[in-house]
Amino acid sequence: MHLNFRLLLISLTLLLTLTLSACGGGGGGNDDDTATDDDTTAEASSAQDAEDDEDTPVIPVEVINLTRGNVYAAYTGSASLEAFEEAVVVAKVGGEVREILVEEGDRVESGDVLARLDGDRLRLELQQAEANLAKLQQEYQRQVELNERGLVAASAFETTKYELDALRAANRMAELEYRYTTIRAPISGVISQRDIKVGNTIDRNAATFTLTALDPLVAYLFIPEREFGRIAAGQAVKLTIDALPGTQFDGTIARISPTVDAESGTFKATVKVDDDQQRVKPGMFGRFAIIYDEQRDALLLPRDAVIEAESGDSVYVIKDGVASKVPVDTGYVWDQQVAILDGLQDDDRVVIVGQAALQDGTKVRVIGDPEPETANTESTTTAATTEG
Repeated sequence: MHLNFRLLLISLTLLLTLTLSACGGGGGGNDDDTATDDDTTAEASSAQDAEDDEDTPVIPVEVINLTRGNVYAAYTGSASLEAFEEAVVVAKVGGEVREILVEEGDRVESGDVLARLDGDRLRLELQQAEANLAKLQQEYQRQVELNERGLVAASAFETTKYELDALRAANRMAELEYRYTTIRAPISGVISQRDIKVGNTIDRNAATFTLTALDPLVAYLFIPEREFGRIAAGQAVKLTIDALPGTQFDGTIARISPTVDAESGTFKATVKVDDDQQRVKPGMFGRFAIIYDEQRDALLLPRDAVIEAESGDSVYVIKDGVASKVPVDTGYVWDQQVAILDGLQDDDRVVIVGQAALQDGTKVRVIGDPEPETANTESTTTAATTEG
């Protein structure tokens, strides 16, 4: 019985020792596990931060550098261009068209021969008038001698004198009529229309040619009376032609009507167009900008880059890959360029495409700029750390 009791006591002692050993080993094990958990949490947090950075959207944008130039304030209007000088050449006598010397598009000078008419009848009438004049001149000369000797009545002498004057005038008229059979250019310009053909018999005052002077060309603008104080003779005009896209022409206000039309409430301004190469033609439709003020050497930005709002205009400027919203003061707008009076510097890079998706502080990637190598290295290192 004592033996059994001792065996039981030994068994309990061994069991208690093993239990305490197990508990002690467990306590030491918990300390190591706590340190391991802290390291794991730190690594997870770092990985999460890197993942958050990768998940932050980077907006692609296009930027533009500012330039300097002049912008203008102008009144704009439209009108068709006209030749300042244009003449319809008419036949001053009737007859058959015998010869045509010019065609449409030919340039002629004032006095050049354009066509000739049949002048046989008029030439004979001129010869008859010359013969009658020569005969009467001889008679008058004889009566002068008789009058000096007192052998002719004074009344008869005076009558002969008046008849001679009348016949001289008739001779000049016949000569003029015959000269009219040659049709000449009344002004210098270009033949814009031919109305006759060889063999046609035309009447007096029939149209034969239309002659147009291509320099200068003018346009007549009818401007609202509220602009009267801004528009003056001598002001510069910029002109674009629908038929000649991409080309701008210069002009000048030649004169201004001093009165305002009561019915339309407008006044007339005559614009003279400068075109040495004569690319602009009469009848073309033009759009005019009369410049009455300008801002010189201003910072210029495309109009699309400016965000317009009731609180004011602003733009997005890119620096170190981040967009910053900057308020700006704008000036005149000219040819889709706006003058920046305040808010920007010459070296600023302004967003021109993509600003609708931006907010102040948004990370961006400028299209066309190379990707920074440091960013790629850091991204690779972070990925490797996360995977580790």
